[in-house]
Amino acid sequence: MSKNNYPLYSDEYFMAFAIEEAKKGIEREEIPVGCVIVINNEIVARSHNMNRSKDCNLYHAEMIAISEACERLGRWSLLDATMYVTLEPCIMCSGAIIQSRIKRLVYGSNADRFDSCEYILDAFNLKSNHKVDIQGGVLKEKIEKMMKKFFIDLRQNKK
Repeated sequence: MSKNNYPLYSDEYFMAFAIEEAKKGIEREEIPVGCVIVINNEIVARSHNMNRSKDCNLYHAEMIAISEACERLGRWSLLDATMYVTLEPCIMCSGAIIQSRIKRLVYGSNADRFDSCEYILDAFNLKSNHKVDIQGGVLKEKIEKMMKKFFIDLRQNKK
């Protein structure tokens, strides 16, 4: 047992690292989405949202992590990778996940308005030459609590 007492190399173990990344986003007043990409039980990329600080909507945690992993590994295909992300990916990120050939996606909470795995558009079941294995709901309550607190604090600071 390690990383917040989760079994070593379990989905919860790696999601805890994604939550740490999301907390880095909070420090920068970014929407708290964190992401890690894992190959053979090793984190090869990690990121958090930066679209507000970079003034560009392409800087979602998933997009940054994919770019970092590809650069680090020197390849575009991530067929042996699992992505852990705190919030269900949007349509842009879902497309990048499919195009990167990520084998498995594990997410925590549903976004309800912008996600595309299950709630609004089941992007991963559209006709495609690559299928991604998906697992949702990992550490969902912990992530939803963090998200709710972030938005409450954001609204209170605007007043």
